[in-house]
Amino acid sequence: QEVKEENSPQYQNSKKLASHEPRNYKWWISIIMYAFFVIFGQSASTLLGRLYYDKGGKSVWVATLAQLAGFPIVIPCYCLAPPKSCTKNEQIRQPSAVILALVYFSFGICLVAYSLMYSIGLLHLPVSTFSLICASQLAFNALFSFFLHSQKFTPFIINSLVLLTISSSLLIFQTNPASHVEVSKGKYAIGFICTIGASAGYGLMLSLTQLTFRKLLKGETQAKVFEMVIYQSLVATSAAILGLFISGEWKGLSIEVEEFELGKFSYAMTLIETAIASQLFVIGTIGLILKVSSLFSNAISVLGLPVIPIVAVIFFNDRMDAVKAIAMVLAIWGFVSYVYQCYLDNQSSKNEYRNGSEVSKSPLLEEVS
Repeated sequence: QEVKEENSPQYQNSKKLASHEPRNYKWWISIIMYAFFVIFGQSASTLLGRLYYDKGGKSVWVATLAQLAGFPIVIPCYCLAPPKSCTKNEQIRQPSAVILALVYFSFGICLVAYSLMYSIGLLHLPVSTFSLICASQLAFNALFSFFLHSQKFTPFIINSLVLLTISSSLLIFQTNPASHVEVSKGKYAIGFICTIGASAGYGLMLSLTQLTFRKLLKGETQAKVFEMVIYQSLVATSAAILGLFISGEWKGLSIEVEEFELGKFSYAMTLIETAIASQLFVIGTIGLILKVSSLFSNAISVLGLPVIPIVAVIFFNDRMDAVKAIAMVLAIWGFVSYVYQCYLDNQSSKNEYRNGSEVSKSPLLEEVS
């Protein structure tokens, strides 16, 4: 009987109307909170990572580990946010523990892989250049969303992707690629390639996360966000620790701590603060994917990228030359174009909801008359 009701036209119509129903204030508060986590966490973790390298840090595996090892702070939040109570049918549809373990393990390996590439890129590139190259992640995410989620490309979205791609590509043609003299052109190229590769991996993982929420982890709950953060970060942290020992970088850590320009306490605090900021970024990213989509989450991330070069000029004496300035303007322009498309989609959804509500009410009016 329940299956018949779900397949009935009335049920499908009500389900369609619910998808276009205006969001309540709690939904908007969640979006604002997650967006703040993304922008603040991304900016803070990137600048702290640059500070680690500038003041004597040399280990890319330690920098990678700092991005991943902050997940224990999420555990109390997970305990305080129990999942929603599910009906019997919803419980039957839940994936098995083996499938979930494979998903989280795969995500953890992807997470440590692109985090390592980000660390290498940040080591060899000025922070302003690094952050602007990361804008290409939106183009990669849109490409994967097209194949995995049948993402529609409107003129405004295409305009946004083109501008963001040009924004990051402009940095290739800088006459003086490295603002710090000790970085050679070869290392700059390695940093550029690793950052592009990390952006592609990040875009793919966002699309796969959205696919996981849509196919496996159904229903919007805070607990699912925390659960995914904890398990994939646990796998990624374990892999980073293994990489630290296999590479042999752990042998030089004592010397690195002693030679850190700001002192031992500042060395520890830099890594701890990086871990906290990185976890805020991950929570915000996954939360926005759950509430909206991977492309929206990535667009919010790209919005925070122009903030980093400005702060880097103030605190790290990075040069803001004409090429970077133009690239930053194009990145902002591309994001505004995407936001305008979101506005048009929202208006269209409201109209659909109103029209659908009027159609659904008309039979009742006929019965009353």
